Amino acid sequence: MSMIRSVTLLLSFTLALPAIAAGLEVGDAAPDFTLAASDGNTYSLADFRGKQAVVLAWYPRAFTSGCTVECKSLAENGHLIRDYDVTYFMASVDPLADNKRFAEETGADFPLLSDPDKTVAEAYGVLVGMGFAKRHTFYIGVDGTIVKIDTSVQPATAAQDMAASLGELGIARR
Repeated sequence: MSMIRSVTLLLSFTLALPAIAAGLEVGDAAPDFTLAASDGNTYSLADFRGKQAVVLAWYPRAFTSGCTVECKSLAENGHLIRDYDVTYFMASVDPLADNKRFAEETGADFPLLSDPDKTVAEAYGVLVGMGFAKRHTFYIGVDGTIVKIDTSVQPATAAQDMAASLGELGIARR
């Protein structure tokens, strides 16, 4: 087997590892976070506990093709998600300045969270050895527990899929 093929297979396996590799499963308390966002605010998961469900959509890197498609899907179809009583974020380990530019470029009308020290990505089990996050989406109930982990996110239909999951999970409508 060639070296390139070996590396490609290893990379594919690494990216496909489920978030439960970090020990997180449905029913677990979601790791708390306090992260700066592209909209100039700082968000903490604790602020939503007991008030509203949260969706945390991790993405590998700003300005890459799949991430751009995913972010545009959420921006262009966010009305489907906003039908539910939920706050939703995309999150990456990119520096805040990069996420601000990425949000502007994609027309994101929701916050992009930055985790440049990678501690939150590590707590969620999405950090890969190459230093970026896996494309996994965490659905967190009003009580702060994880109610779904999507490890098969399709960037082009991210918003529609997210809205469908919210409905399936019984998240209240606004």
